[in-house]
Amino acid sequence: MARIKFGMMAAYSHYEGNFEKMFSDAAEIGIDSLMINIHATDEFKAKMLADAPIIKKYSEQYGVEINALWASWGAPCVWNFYEGQNTIGLIPPEYRDRRMQRVLNASEIGQALGVKYIVTHCGYIPENPLDPVYTSFISMMKYVCGVMKTRDQWFCLETGQETPITLLRTIQDIGTGNVGLNLDTANVILYGKANPVDAIKIVGDYVKCLHLKDGKWPTDGHNLGEQVQIGEGDVDFPAVIKGLNDHGYRGHFTIERERGDTDERKRDILESKNMFMDLTAQYEWDPE
Repeated sequence: MARIKFGMMAAYSHYEGNFEKMFSDAAEIGIDSLMINIHATDEFKAKMLADAPIIKKYSEQYGVEINALWASWGAPCVWNFYEGQNTIGLIPPEYRDRRMQRVLNASEIGQALGVKYIVTHCGYIPENPLDPVYTSFISMMKYVCGVMKTRDQWFCLETGQETPITLLRTIQDIGTGNVGLNLDTANVILYGKANPVDAIKIVGDYVKCLHLKDGKWPTDGHNLGEQVQIGEGDVDFPAVIKGLNDHGYRGHFTIERERGDTDERKRDILESKNMFMDLTAQYEWDPE
């Protein structure tokens, strides 16, 4: 049986361009890959394209892959049920053109680095498929995903603000054949949208990337639920892993733990990795 590949999130801003430390931190705790969070402005794209040979050198030196790029789009962004409706992701029409360009910039960076998956939150995708905000969003995404298809890449919507059936409809309506999901196991709970085990039953065939994270359900209608250390929240990880296996997921197990200082994050990630090694030991997992 091949060994499961474990990944971790790495925010470019945390490392201030110190690529060697980014890869050495992962290698130190036995992590196989990084999902790198980037703010892909035009200026940043130019820098990353110039630095691509250096980044690939450190990736090879430390034996740590880049499994995906997480395309951030900058301010304004409020992670709640109210201001979040108008500020998160690619949905808000007033920010859409600029943010679309950042996703395309991330795709170009990914092409230079040999990265297949580009991930981001799209935002509060309307439940109503006849909503003009939805139909115009789908038109934009057909273009974005069409460009990425020429680069042999997948666009992966990160779960969170949408119900699973809306995610399924969005993938089908874009229809370019290279749209998948980055399943964040906690986000669907934090936003009160779904249990991840049940979400996998609806969209499990489209999961291409994974954020392993834990959280608790919201307790009021204004604020998101609380993110907690893996194993302390409401995610049923044994059932999640079984569901992913049943749907043929063979990607990386990326552990997301962005809170705390570097040493605290590394400690939490290593603890979580050990837990997932035990939970996955029963499966014949042949990774991509």
